[in-house]
Amino acid sequence: MLITELKSFYAVARAGNVTRAAQQLGVSQPTVTGQLKSLEARYGLELFHRRGRALQLSEDGRRLLPMAEQLVQKELEIAFHLRDASALSHGSLRLGLTGPYYLMPVIARYRSQFPGISLSLSVANSQSVLQALRDYQLELASSSVRAEGPELHRVTLARDDLRLAVRRDHRLARRGNVHLADIAPETLLQREPGSMTRKVSERLLERAGVQPAEILEIANREAIIQAVVHGLGCCLIPAHEAPPHPDLVCLDIADADIQTEEYLYCLKERMQVQSIARFLELVTPLPDH
Repeated sequence: MLITELKSFYAVARAGNVTRAAQQLGVSQPTVTGQLKSLEARYGLELFHRRGRALQLSEDGRRLLPMAEQLVQKELEIAFHLRDASALSHGSLRLGLTGPYYLMPVIARYRSQFPGISLSLSVANSQSVLQALRDYQLELASSSVRAEGPELHRVTLARDDLRLAVRRDHRLARRGNVHLADIAPETLLQREPGSMTRKVSERLLERAGVQPAEILEIANREAIIQAVVHGLGCCLIPAHEAPPHPDLVCLDIADADIQTEEYLYCLKERMQVQSIARFLELVTPLPDH
């Protein structure tokens, strides 16, 4: 209420009378008159000397005028800021990814369409990015975990078969495809606990009754690939996550009947935020199974 009254005071002070001030504000003359009287009565001040229909600022009114002007200017600045933010001419968007493979084309299009938005990308496992999303540390999160919850909006980005990645001179490298049993004598390189790829791999091997000769845990996907290239073992990896490398061979697994899935999440309560909504519009989701 005070802000509205001060805006009426400022308009009358600039216009010199209530009629012109009401026209500028787009309200009725009685509304402006009532707001001025309410402001004066609340603080026991006389802000104008009334000479007929003309109004002249009192001493208190002259002292108040520059402060009211600052308020009006600040309101205009805020309005411009909000319009610019709504148009995505500036702002920020924080994304947490379990891997860059599925979202990078979307991120590139978003960056091209909205160059004023500062993008921040972080890579972590599924548990970490989903928790960061719930803690408002991220606006969007991609994860291979199918998370449930009334607070989450989820779209399916991709479905992937698992491949067995081996070094090019590995004994299996020339095979057209392999079976899970072929992993039994091998050192299997696994992600850290919390990785969905690890969970799917463990479920596949358990169902097939396969226990690798040795398991070596490496917390970083890129480090696992380097370990495979240097002959430290083999790994199970979603097909689209296998990087092109002259020393890496990725083999189909004939009896692997579980696919990994990648999802994009945001909080439902934030779906209408323009920076988030425009990103979601660029995603082509798969049907949800």
